Amino acid sequence: MHHTHLTLEKWGRFSLVEQMANIGSEVERVIAWKSRNKQYSEKALERALELIDLTLADPKNRGRLKEVARMREALADHFYGNNDYNSTDRSWRKYFYSFNYAAALAKGR
Repeated sequence: MHHTHLTLEKWGRFSLVEQMANIGSEVERVIAWKSRNKQYSEKALERALELIDLTLADPKNRGRLKEVARMREALADHFYGNNDYNSTDRSWRKYFYSFNYAAALAKGR
């Protein structure tokens, strides 16, 4: 576990939008480090997957499990698999940008 300080209870205090924005930050790190430091990139991906798993375990997200689980599958496929979903770094940035924007709006930034 990379986020040793993070419990499901603490993670559950974030809205789904905030959770997704935080996952997106880790995915951004994966992409940024991919060509410069493979180890850093892999660690960021592990952290992203860990946050996704916490999001899936959060009881308030029960109605969104299908989307979050599919996103996890596609993300793992993009970075670990054959990229059967034909996703790109750009498409991942675009997907998570919406959550980052919405989270910032909710905080009044």
